[in-house]
Amino acid sequence: MGPHPAVAAIRLAVRRVLHDLLTEHHTDTDAVRAVPALRAGGTSDGTDASARTRAVRPDAMTRGTADAGSRPRSGRDTLVSPTVSPPLSPPLVLVACSGGADSMALASALAFEAPRLGVRAGGVTVDHALQPGSDLRAAEVVLRLRELGLDPVESVAVAVGRDGGPEAAARDARYTALDAVAEHHGAAAVLLGHTRDDQAETVLLGLARGSGIRSLSGMAAVSGAGGRYRRPFLQIDRQTARKACMVQSLPVWDDPHNTDPAYTRSRLRHEGLPALEKALGKGVVEALARTAQLSRDDADALDAWARRAEPSVRDASGVLECAKLYALPVAVRRRILRRAAIGAGAPAGSLFARHIEEIDRLITGWRGQGAINLPGKVVARRQGGRLVIRQG
Repeated sequence: MGPHPAVAAIRLAVRRVLHDLLTEHHTDTDAVRAVPALRAGGTSDGTDASARTRAVRPDAMTRGTADAGSRPRSGRDTLVSPTVSPPLSPPLVLVACSGGADSMALASALAFEAPRLGVRAGGVTVDHALQPGSDLRAAEVVLRLRELGLDPVESVAVAVGRDGGPEAAARDARYTALDAVAEHHGAAAVLLGHTRDDQAETVLLGLARGSGIRSLSGMAAVSGAGGRYRRPFLQIDRQTARKACMVQSLPVWDDPHNTDPAYTRSRLRHEGLPALEKALGKGVVEALARTAQLSRDDADALDAWARRAEPSVRDASGVLECAKLYALPVAVRRRILRRAAIGAGAPAGSLFARHIEEIDRLITGWRGQGAINLPGKVVARRQGGRLVIRQG
């Protein structure tokens, strides 16, 4: 008899992510093993070695030549055959775990699947120090993760600031800590336990802000520098994760902040979404998650269009030309304006749609108006048919 359907679902989701990571890891391994042959100055297919070297990732080359100083020397470097290159160690995957049902289910699935696929698995919990006894709670989570067989496991305490509100500040502190732990251990990825319900909430929050299609696209399955963060559960509902914990007798912790009406997401979770389901019927969460994926596909395509178009709307000195910007579709033009503002020093998290709309009016509704002040002390102004965006 197989595992409970809830357990099978979470394991399958994690298995798929691990397979993706292994494919990426094997690609890197092949690149590393190609490096010794390239040192000879040529390749078996007659192509130029220097050109092939440029195609290998720098970090892969570093790993492949870490023992260069210990090689014997006899007037010239001794070439190492690709067939005897030392194998890379299995990739390390960490799970970010708060002790809640979603992340504990994720941790259990990772602990089950990783050894079967030859992947090392560890865990990290972040102590936000926002509640009494949070350090003891973090210590309990560390113990549970170790009991699952994860290694390495550690707890990281952070100081939560105030920028952007309590939820945003806690999120920023958490990701900073996770980045540091991943880099310290050389982890290939960090798994996050966001579910389909979390995705639906994120879409509704973006809709309430009126921030455009990118906000409606919710959370990406893969994000962060180099694709560090992976979210296996975006197609799994919260109840499935909780059921998986129950049938495996995994103790879970329910964060009181998740039911505190002082937090916007908590109100949405316990009041907003139930009201929508009552008015519109079941299936709202699934529909919102589907909207997120469709929106992300569209946003990615428009972002790519904007990147390709941007060089064509700059003059020889790199300044944006208003007439050429005017000829672009609104969605593409405003993406270029946003990229330009961020490039000039405007913080992305503080740059809202209304800021971009005001810059856009310098192009589409020019009547001699003055400069537009943006976050980060960035100023946008129209000068002689050109759009100048810079600090000061």
